[in-house]
Formats: sequence, C-alpha cells, structure tokens
Amino acid sequence: MTDIDAGAGAPEQPLDQIGEGPGIRILAQFVRDLSFENPRAPEALRGGGAQPQIDLGVEMNARGREDGLFEVDLKLSAKAGREDGPLFVVELLYGGVFQISGVPAEQMEPVLLIECPRFLFPFARRIIADVSSDGGYPPFLLDPIDFAGVYAARKAQEGEVGHA
Repeated sequence: MTDIDAGAGAPEQPLDQIGEGPGIRILAQFVRDLSFENPRAPEALRGGGAQPQIDLGVEMNARGREDGLFEVDLKLSAKAGREDGPLFVVELLYGGVFQISGVPAEQMEPVLLIECPRFLFPFARRIIADVSSDGGYPPFLLDPIDFAGVYAARKAQEGEVGHA
C-alpha cells in the first residue's frame, strides 16, 4: 500500500490531446554494415610513436517507406595512421526505423537528417569504441557531432553544385 496520490503530477490535458505535437519514435536500430581493418597488427599495437592522425567521415541518408515510416542511415568512418602507415580503418553504417508525427512537410528533411542521427549517434559511437578496443587499441571515442552543421554544409554544397 502506498500513500502517494496516483494523480499527482499527471498532465492536465485531456487524454485525447496528449501527443498531438511533433514526435519522433525509434522503432528499430541496427548495424547495416561494419568493417574494421587492422592491416599492421600486431606490430602497430606496440606503444610509442607519434600520436596517430585521424581522418573522420560522416554521412546521413534518409528515405521514406511504403508503410509511412522512415529509415535513417548514419555512416561513420575513421582512418587512423602515422607517417609509417595506417593503423586501423573502421566504417560503420548504422540504421534506424523512425515513426515521425506532427512535423510539417517542409521540416521533415531537417528532422530526418539532424534529429534522427542525434538519436543514433550514441549507439554508433559505442560500437566504434568497442571494435577499436577489440582490435587492440584504446577505445576510439568519437567527439559529439554537430549534425546541424553537417546538414548545413551539405545543403550549401548542393546549392553550389546546382549553380555550377
């Protein structure tokens, strides 16, 4: 038995109006493709040497499905190397299936290519950290990504190509 009032903190909106605003719901997440190359192991695993140079790549893609849901793919790639050659290369294509409601059509593209990748990123980041660690290196933790900035750069690049 409890003395807490079950109605305390309940929303004051009628139940039929709850959830009418914009909403993003993740229905599934999955690894579509994962590749880890460790071409110089075990020699490259020895300590010492210069700090590796890291080359990062980020791509986002989205498409609608016939059932009204959306698939969003987040592609992350990282190449680590030193002057004497590559250390490792990891590529991950991580996907999600989203149900999106209450978003105007003109705002759907930014939601799909900014907000949805923000939901996927922490899980993709963990996979890359785990696979680099399993490859014998310290966990490679990607810094947070400004998906709005990546989206804006992509739109600017499309604008330049459209005017060329």
